[in-house]
Amino acid sequence: MNLLYVFIFLWFTVHTEAIYGGREAVPHSRPYMVLLERMMPNGETKYCGGFLLNEDFVMTAAFCEARSYNVILGLHNFRIQNKSVVQIISTKQSFPQKRYKDKNPDNQMMLLKLSSKAKFNNYVKPIALADLDDPAPKSCIVSGWGRHNTTGYMSLTLREANVTLIQKSVCADFYCSADEEGPVEGDGGSPLVCENGKAYGVAAFLFYIDGSRFSSYSRIPDISGSTSSVENNVFCSL
Repeated sequence: MNLLYVFIFLWFTVHTEAIYGGREAVPHSRPYMVLLERMMPNGETKYCGGFLLNEDFVMTAAFCEARSYNVILGLHNFRIQNKSVVQIISTKQSFPQKRYKDKNPDNQMMLLKLSSKAKFNNYVKPIALADLDDPAPKSCIVSGWGRHNTTGYMSLTLREANVTLIQKSVCADFYCSADEEGPVEGDGGSPLVCENGKAYGVAAFLFYIDGSRFSSYSRIPDISGSTSSVENNVFCSL
């Protein structure tokens, strides 16, 4: 069995890859979505996906590490940023999952604490986290900005795709999907949102088995459903 893990980073360039296929999301229909601007030590700016948990915290993938961050909330079109809608907030601390390993699809979650509180409105709202009492997910949606066809060019607008979770022995510790549409390199940190509207996973890696491509998502229910439980059980103490 040939197993290869590939980072799903969101590089905001003309040759990026992110939500592949799918469709443009209805503007502001996913008010929890975050575009995470990452200021790297070498001076570059890169991007990841993320999602709002409450007025103080955003969740993303642990491999989306950076020197500093700006969290962009209320965004739909990257080129048209309505100042009355979009909120840009820096972060003050990052809390990667304690068991994080940079090449494992499980334990890929990270909390970012905002430097000031997010203001909730019709365009900016948090999403609930699934826990072990919620039904097992099957039909889900992933969202993000980036490449959506074979041209390799980014999408200026938020896109989304339906994915179906599969049962596979290699996916025992994380969720997997194998759809033609969905996240590829470029959508790390975006949420896996399933039937009940809760976030069940965090987009992590692509991996290949015998030439077939799969997407992986770190499992949120394994760390319980509330932000306080996440902090207490998995992340460093605040």
